[in-house]
Amino acid sequence: MVIDAWMQHPSQTWLDNEIFDSRRRWKPGPWSQSAQPIEKTLEAMDAAGVTRGMLCAWSGPGGSMIPNDAVAELCAAHPDRFVGVASVDLTRPMKAINELRRYVDDHGFRALRVLPWLWGLPPDDRRYYPLFAACCELNITFCTQVGHSGPLRASEPGRPIPYLDHVALEFPDLRIVGGHIGVPWLDEMISLTTKYPNVYIDTSAYTCVRYPTELVQYMKGHGRRKVLFGSNHPFWPATDCLAGLDQLALDANTKRAFLHDNAVTAFGL
Repeated sequence: MVIDAWMQHPSQTWLDNEIFDSRRRWKPGPWSQSAQPIEKTLEAMDAAGVTRGMLCAWSGPGGSMIPNDAVAELCAAHPDRFVGVASVDLTRPMKAINELRRYVDDHGFRALRVLPWLWGLPPDDRRYYPLFAACCELNITFCTQVGHSGPLRASEPGRPIPYLDHVALEFPDLRIVGGHIGVPWLDEMISLTTKYPNVYIDTSAYTCVRYPTELVQYMKGHGRRKVLFGSNHPFWPATDCLAGLDQLALDANTKRAFLHDNAVTAFGL
């Protein structure tokens, strides 16, 4: 039983955005060119043994690329397979809070995701803070990206310290999942997950054979409850990301925590 902490079922608008030109170079193929039917995403999940996926909406300065409504429809059609992750407009805080509340209350979304590189704003910017308070009130998780940005945007907003450090310190009840591991600032990210009970790492956009040695050691030691599996489907399908898992030599309890149990805790599933 595998829970995928970072997935999206892309629209054509999302795929066509110029910020993903770098991804198209890295991962050519059908998913990089045209929107696929949801059955293709379900087939990819089945092939990897993924029972549930945290399915993400996308909102950025230019508007919605994967609308919350589209995610809600997929979650309603496949409630045993998908859990919704909302995305909102940072520049309109009251509208954003109302929208977030609606998708949590009416559609069962369990998280909010904001990408610092997409907005050019680190997570300790004042525009995030009303949403952090709403996440705490709604008992949902805040998901973000840490480390360098693969798309063609600046990476600095994804540096864990000082930006995410400020957030975790000022919102101790907020569950935070930092996706994409955190390279080249992995040591900073591990220090935050060690320091704060509610901060986690997800491994999206990395295959098991590319996990840094420091991360694997952390997973086997005092970080066994702090690291979640994520794929970043469709550009990095779960089958590709899980290839080489046995080479990590995780014991049975650590492997189950990584693939399933830690996500249950981090997302309050």
